[in-house]
Amino acid sequence: MEQSLSELPDDVESLRAIIAAQADELARQSERLRSRDTLIEKLKAQLAVLRRARFGASSEKIERSIAQLELALEDIEAADAEIEGSVRSVSDREKAKRSRQPLPDHLPRQEVVHQAACTCPVCGGSDFIRNGETVTEVLDYVPASFRVVRHVQPRFTCKGCDTGIKATMPSLPIERGKPGPGLVAHVLTAKYCDHLPLYRQSEIYAREGIDLSRSTMADWVGKVGALLEPLVAKLRAHVFAGSRLHGDDTPVPVLEPGKGKTKTGRLWTYVRDGRPWGDDTPPAVFYFYSPDRKGEHPKAHLASFSGTLHADGYAGFRDLYEATQPNKPAAIQEAACWAHVRRKFFDLTTSPGTHPVAEETLVRIGHLYDIERAIRGAPPDRRKTTRQNQLKPKVEALRRWWDKMLSELPRSSNTAEAIRYAIARWTALCRFLDDGTIEIDNNAAERMIRPIALGRKNWLFAGSDKGGERAAAVLSLIETAKLNGLNPEAYLRQVLTCVADYPINRIDDLLPWNIAPEQ
Repeated sequence: MEQSLSELPDDVESLRAIIAAQADELARQSERLRSRDTLIEKLKAQLAVLRRARFGASSEKIERSIAQLELALEDIEAADAEIEGSVRSVSDREKAKRSRQPLPDHLPRQEVVHQAACTCPVCGGSDFIRNGETVTEVLDYVPASFRVVRHVQPRFTCKGCDTGIKATMPSLPIERGKPGPGLVAHVLTAKYCDHLPLYRQSEIYAREGIDLSRSTMADWVGKVGALLEPLVAKLRAHVFAGSRLHGDDTPVPVLEPGKGKTKTGRLWTYVRDGRPWGDDTPPAVFYFYSPDRKGEHPKAHLASFSGTLHADGYAGFRDLYEATQPNKPAAIQEAACWAHVRRKFFDLTTSPGTHPVAEETLVRIGHLYDIERAIRGAPPDRRKTTRQNQLKPKVEALRRWWDKMLSELPRSSNTAEAIRYAIARWTALCRFLDDGTIEIDNNAAERMIRPIALGRKNWLFAGSDKGGERAAAVLSLIETAKLNGLNPEAYLRQVLTCVADYPINRIDDLLPWNIAPEQ
């Protein structure tokens, strides 16, 4: 519809017709944009709901749904960008300019100086006076690159006694191997943090002209796992030295050697994190692998632990809460998870039909979380006082209402079953009300399960239970580094640079919170 001024007609009626046609076209485009905005908001709302429920019984289906919604949003927003230029107003451009975030200061800058014309386009003069400059910064990407590091060790001979002397160099992470610490750290991070299995990494490196087979990198991963064992042991001791833990587990498919089939192993996570109640002890997470889900595994993991364990209703934990000696309390007490309770009722609201009891329960539990959110990070005594004054009356009212609903609902209904699930754990659910160091839920452990849920298929290549144990050890270091605000690849690079020669009695120096200032 665009026309140059010279092509416009002279009569008023023709001009009015052109203006009316352009107005209609702008109205249609505006309507399309409004519809697109509505769809985007709807998809974002659905995405938010799925993210809140991503750790339910059908978490893998939810992960797939989230991925599909993310792709849909990408396509819609990309298409929106194609047409917005033709209808964007001046105020829109100013708004976009105001919301632009500055580029990070820590990134290196490369200057490209553009030369102006040699002659003035108006008078043809060539004598100029510099009058400032305009600087535009753009964020660019330089592909990752390999390099060869040549370690040169000069050799000398003593003139007095002919003794040979050679300069020493640090031990490499792979003895008599060719990878440097940076490459090994990148392989580990790509595999366990970015969910890139080794065969895909091999294909990526091949595009750079580097031949690194999957089996070669698998050998590196195995050898580095052994090298890191003392550091992993120190991390484990730190996690279980606390008096508050979050525990959970998730399935991991593992190849059975010689059978060509997969079996289901388990990865267990235990999280020590006192930040919600203002504790300055560094947060940490430790993973264990087991070939099955028998209760003997958490019993072995927690043999030296005493305190409060935040966990779900898994039957394998029950024996841990029983006293082993008469007239003495159990070494471990249970703190149940309100998020699991809430999920039971949330699942009801997603099924066909009306569910007024479930919807009211979600509202009431939401009020509990609103209060908890306000005291996150506060000292234990303040958290306890707030919970006693504000949370406890609401929790007791919820219990009375549930008891009333149970007397009215059919015993076999799903809603009654969800209520009974909560009441059966009532003492453990209410434990947080009397202790400011206990959390309302077990979300700390579930957050640490998320990387496993995303990357579990990447471990199939290991083909053995040993591969699961190795994954657990490396994941413990990577996720603990992330909990302490570190770049996991930079952390592993620094550790692998010196761990082979590091004194065993000072290995604590290489834990993430101790190495952070140096990094």
